[in-house]
Amino acid sequence: MNEAAMETLGNERFAIGQPVTRKEDPRLIRGEGRYTDDLHIEGEAHAYILRSDMAHAVIRSLDVSAAKEMPGVLRVLAFEDLEAAGIEQLMSGMPLKNHDGSAMHTPPHPGLAKGRVRYVGQPVACVVAETLAQARDAAEAIEVDLDPLDGVSQPEAALNGGAFKIHDDLKDNLCLDWQFGDREAVDKVFADAAHVTSMRIINNRVVVASMEPRGLIAEPQDGRLLVHIGCQGTFSMRSGFASALGLDEKDVRIMTYSVGGSFGMKAPVYPEYLPVALAARELGRPVRWFDDRSGAFLSDFHGRDSICDASLALDAEGNMLAVKVDVIGDAGAYAMAAGPMVPSASFNKNLPSVYKVPMQSVRTRVAFTNTTPTHAYRGAGRPEANYVMERLVEQAAREMKIDPIELRRRNFIKSEQMPHKSSAGIEYDSGEFDKVLDMALEQADFSGFANRREDSKRHGKLRGFGVATYCEITAPPGKEMGGLRFEPNGRVTFITGTLNYGQGHDSPFAQVIASRLGIPFDCIDLLQGDSDELIAGGGTGGSRSMIYSGAAALAVSDAVIDKGKLLAGHVLEAAPDDVTFAAGRFTIAGTDRGIDLMELARQVPTLANFPADAPRSLDHELTVGDFASTCPNGVHTAEIEIDPDLGTVRIERFIAVDDFGNVVNPLLAAGQVHGGVVQGIGQALMEQSVYSEDGQLLSGSFMDYCMPRADDTPDIEVDFHIVPATTNPLGAKGCGEAGVSGSCPAIINAVIDALAPLGVTSIDMPATPEVIWQAIHSANRAQAA
Repeated sequence: MNEAAMETLGNERFAIGQPVTRKEDPRLIRGEGRYTDDLHIEGEAHAYILRSDMAHAVIRSLDVSAAKEMPGVLRVLAFEDLEAAGIEQLMSGMPLKNHDGSAMHTPPHPGLAKGRVRYVGQPVACVVAETLAQARDAAEAIEVDLDPLDGVSQPEAALNGGAFKIHDDLKDNLCLDWQFGDREAVDKVFADAAHVTSMRIINNRVVVASMEPRGLIAEPQDGRLLVHIGCQGTFSMRSGFASALGLDEKDVRIMTYSVGGSFGMKAPVYPEYLPVALAARELGRPVRWFDDRSGAFLSDFHGRDSICDASLALDAEGNMLAVKVDVIGDAGAYAMAAGPMVPSASFNKNLPSVYKVPMQSVRTRVAFTNTTPTHAYRGAGRPEANYVMERLVEQAAREMKIDPIELRRRNFIKSEQMPHKSSAGIEYDSGEFDKVLDMALEQADFSGFANRREDSKRHGKLRGFGVATYCEITAPPGKEMGGLRFEPNGRVTFITGTLNYGQGHDSPFAQVIASRLGIPFDCIDLLQGDSDELIAGGGTGGSRSMIYSGAAALAVSDAVIDKGKLLAGHVLEAAPDDVTFAAGRFTIAGTDRGIDLMELARQVPTLANFPADAPRSLDHELTVGDFASTCPNGVHTAEIEIDPDLGTVRIERFIAVDDFGNVVNPLLAAGQVHGGVVQGIGQALMEQSVYSEDGQLLSGSFMDYCMPRADDTPDIEVDFHIVPATTNPLGAKGCGEAGVSGSCPAIINAVIDALAPLGVTSIDMPATPEVIWQAIHSANRAQAA
């Protein structure tokens, strides 16, 4: 970070680098948060979505006549109504191509089913009534004649030649056939390698289960459409609505309040939003729709879900030569938003991790299945890639009888080798992977693990220690807004296009501005949730917020200082070149004459006789961006104990040492790690969306889908090793998704380490008690034989 960016106010407790609590927490704790479902607009009608209860069927008829006559019903919509209104169907929008150069197959996803349903939960009709109860009752009167078709829920089966086609206009169920790397050259390296480790590694499908399910209120307002909705960025959501509805972007306004969780899931426009918006426009009144938890399980885009046949080639000394992965991803019934990108381009970028593996080949085939579409879920390909690499490294070490810690060190990219271009073509600008590993092992007391393992053995338990290194490639270059507005009430508003949906943006952005401008921390407000206020905005995702909005806060602060020097010179009757700024005050150099920034902002509206080149306000807005991706990295360790009689896993200790570059607020960065680790614990040990062969969701509620609770998690110990990024003004690297990338492989490696003495060398997520118990007893039977 440059000196100007790091300028702080002495020992000010709100300076950059201080662990400041979240500004919004007192309001939320008092129950004063304003989530979308808390909003009620006078005259609002209520929408209910009728969903398909079949995974694959032809719609022979859809009779809504009885529903239209039900009490309170205002409108009943089917696909034909959307089509008549010229409303477009949803498309992926990702510019991915097949390995032969042809475009990815992206059949449009209709807002309401057109002729056929392709997954359980797909919207079929929308009923709008005066009350929600009336809309529900009317939906039950709709007669839908569905003619069942064969369904397929597993991507491998979907790609078999005999599988029933899900989309008639395609020749098969292949969504994307993507290739990176010179496969022929990589195969030759494998043929000549001293050792090859090969594994099949599964990343289980998960539901997002956000605190507040999806919902919106669509409101016609002065010839425009105002949409109140929880999302990840109002600017991009505005574009999505305008495109789908056939409107100009200026005719759509998005308002977002407290969001209640997203993790990627609430970023895109969903099918249900289209009939709700149309109904609002046709009725000329607000229309409200909110999903319930059962509907969310069925229709919120799911995460993960890939099968990887992965191989690692090494020489006789354990130096990595090449990595090769064949991925089968599951798009679900439609290729939605980032879904196909996750197991292909994003996976590929992150596969090399912290290792100097010279070559890689990744082939990804993404299948259509009769399941809920998949999308980006916290990490969006980064956790999947790091998981595959760490599983390969552990297995290779075991097969080659090399200590796994030593094998990692042998293949680390060294700090003196930075910048380093990975085999995925990504440039790493900075990192000290050896030092991060040393810190993690020391904090975990790895040297004392053998004694703790023996103690567990004496008590009839199995103890394991798992290590996982990771490196992530954050969001690609983009643009972001920074605006500062000095309000008449003496407060200052920072405007930016990222969006806080739980991360706690208010405090760190205020820290950057307070440190640079000397504005009181408690006087700084954050405005993100109104698309009308933005001139650009990439939203929050890909661990980009501090990199982009933090840089925007710095840039707009510097612009305010430049403006302030001109205005202060006018007020103080001095040449602007003689005016200096420090600690929130403009001063004439060499004198004690000056004026505070906030006082200057208060006086500006009353000033007269402005010089021709002087601004009329300290307010300013600008855009920054196109920063190269950063490379947050770290080492996570998990120490676990297994009860062999029950197969249960207890996480005794979890250590996370992360390099996030310069950390603006270590308290909030640690909180982000905590949340990611807990999500990793859930995926590693308990969470899985399970479908029947024909596409019925068998884990459709919290009664049969297990989520981690407080007593499933240990105290997660977090520390930082700071190596500033060179790619952005703050030197930040991003931290929002790192917890998942490190925790899944650390936990599974620990489970395998505990079971290895029994002969168990591989286990897939989720490692539930049943899975572990069966692995133990299978190993015992094998040893007995």
